Amino acid sequence: MEGMSLNKQNQLPLVSIITVVYNGEKYLQQTIDSVVNQTYNNIEFIIIDGGSTDGTLKILKTNEKNISKWISEPDKGLYDAMNKGIRLAQGEIIGMVNSDDWYELDAVETMIGAFLKNPTKNIFHADRYDIMPDGQKKIYKHNHSVMKFKFWGMTYSHPTMFITSKEYTKHQYNIQLSVLSDYQFILETYLRNPDTLFYVQKAIVNYRLDGVSTRMSMRLMLSEGFISRQNAGLNLLENIFAFGVRFSFRLISIILNMLKMKNK
Repeated sequence: MEGMSLNKQNQLPLVSIITVVYNGEKYLQQTIDSVVNQTYNNIEFIIIDGGSTDGTLKILKTNEKNISKWISEPDKGLYDAMNKGIRLAQGEIIGMVNSDDWYELDAVETMIGAFLKNPTKNIFHADRYDIMPDGQKKIYKHNHSVMKFKFWGMTYSHPTMFITSKEYTKHQYNIQLSVLSDYQFILETYLRNPDTLFYVQKAIVNYRLDGVSTRMSMRLMLSEGFISRQNAGLNLLENIFAFGVRFSFRLISIILNMLKMKNK
């Protein structure tokens, strides 16, 4: 398939953008347009479809001239599809934009600028815009608290991340987890070398809050949170403490919600 211009004359790094999709016809075109219209030209665009049964394939075929590579086949879940895209990617640095989200038009240019100025870093992350179900747009800023990240959960925004191919050779996403493998990936990296992460204080992606991670059940969140922290290398006592904090907060939240419903 014919991809976008790689613009090799200016010797700018090749950036691979990966979109994972399954039955995503509702928003996929907006996602594709946000990649195609980037102010940075040296982009390889890869789409991994999980065997969609809606109009997704029609959208992919319509946009073939702007997609470097795409495949459509069953997979073992979101993170298996991400790993497939990583294995296909040839860029020096890799970004992932979900099929119901979209980039700001200078997102890649912004992150590649940070990459070029900070050659010792491997994970570049930024702020994002959260898109509420009613259409409202709110900025979500990175929380710098190490304690909150280790014991509470993801404070780094995975949809904003651009990760070097070098980092992906060390580890990829755990396909045994269904929603928190990205947390395990980043925590594992952080515990190994916190200085490899670099924060860009700018919102670069629009993130819809009706995706898989926002519909996570309490049981799934607690169990995968414990497993991901354990796999990443957090010691047992810290992990038990983190589990207790999360469980207590969720239980209190459920009780408060029940009381609100009762008083209505």
